[in-house]
Amino acid sequence: MSEAYQVVVIGAGAAGLVAAERAAARGRKTLLLEKNPRPGVKILMSGGTRCNLTQATDSRGIIAAYGKPGRFLHSALAQLSPQDLVALVEAEGVPTKVEATGKIFPVSNRAADVLAAFTNRLRRTSCELSLAEPVQEIARDVGFVLSTPKRSIVTEKLIITTGGRSYPKSGTTGDGYGWARQWGHTVVTPRPALAPLTTPAPWVKELQGVTIPDVALEIVEALAPGQRHKPLDRRRGSLLFTHFGLSGPVALDISRTVAAYASPSKLTLLCDFLPELRAASLDESLRQQSTVAGKRLAVSLVPEVIPRRLAETLLARVEISPERRAAELGRGERQRLVEAIKSLAIPLEGARGFEKAEVTAGGVSLDEVDSSTMQSKLVPNLYWAGEVLDLDGPIGGYNFQAAFSTGWLAGISV
Repeated sequence: MSEAYQVVVIGAGAAGLVAAERAAARGRKTLLLEKNPRPGVKILMSGGTRCNLTQATDSRGIIAAYGKPGRFLHSALAQLSPQDLVALVEAEGVPTKVEATGKIFPVSNRAADVLAAFTNRLRRTSCELSLAEPVQEIARDVGFVLSTPKRSIVTEKLIITTGGRSYPKSGTTGDGYGWARQWGHTVVTPRPALAPLTTPAPWVKELQGVTIPDVALEIVEALAPGQRHKPLDRRRGSLLFTHFGLSGPVALDISRTVAAYASPSKLTLLCDFLPELRAASLDESLRQQSTVAGKRLAVSLVPEVIPRRLAETLLARVEISPERRAAELGRGERQRLVEAIKSLAIPLEGARGFEKAEVTAGGVSLDEVDSSTMQSKLVPNLYWAGEVLDLDGPIGGYNFQAAFSTGWLAGISV
């Protein structure tokens, strides 16, 4: 015999935890199903296990960061804004802090504390949390009939918060997409977002471990020398060279554009290692240094904010020996060095896959979900929330905010 509930939520991640808590707090007989042995696995992994839960901005700032798709979040953010989210976590005894990038973390730097804030809220309700119970099939009858290895479950309303496909070891293996297609929903092709970039250039990999705190990146289509298209994307932030290519916040951010491009290997990444300084000013500074301290080695002309290993690589890329004296550099060589510092071209292969992606781009089409309730426009009493939706934002807590807010809205709508 089937067990009956008024609301079932599938997936105990960021969106599912708040959706189930809100539904149960409103008196609905609620079941939260999670296939992992514990809830919130991705919360625990996020932010290097520190959990960047949101960004220090208001609802308008979150919406703007998503671009055109951000309009979908108006109603969700009206119910749970960044300020509301921070207040909720702090009310559970988890103080937060704002870092220089605007990212908000728990003061403890422990993602487990953030997860505890949400599980504690859930425990204060009558919601039943069932772990290690994957959903195998869902059928529609009067309501929904769910089959798990343990039982058959009937529910009036169903909220799917199964996430995307990023970090599949955390359990996010795209389960929701199959059910979406089963009921006629359009699933925008999932692709990795906020993923490190890969390059075929050996010299990039030789810089493994070098970090530059402030770099401006542009993505352009690879063209013949002297030709340039309008950049497909621009981002700025910290960059890390790795054994496979590039990582760090700015590389992860711009990877969303790379992953969406049909042939990523046809793209070129342009790096400006001194974004605060105009090329003409840098050229004049190098000229003056060459005149005043002509006996200095050419590598010493590169501003100190650029690590020595990178400085030597930049000289090598423009065929200038690091042992050359500054006074020996001609105007053409100096200009080539300026170009390397301000617009170094790195060929790309693409972005690393779902295994290394923090977020999934693509998912259930927003056109088929009522943004004022999170209910499906195609299937009555079916709700979608979190990363399973075709909604991905930049790095910095934006994606968690969207998950928490859409989950909250779904929970108060069932």
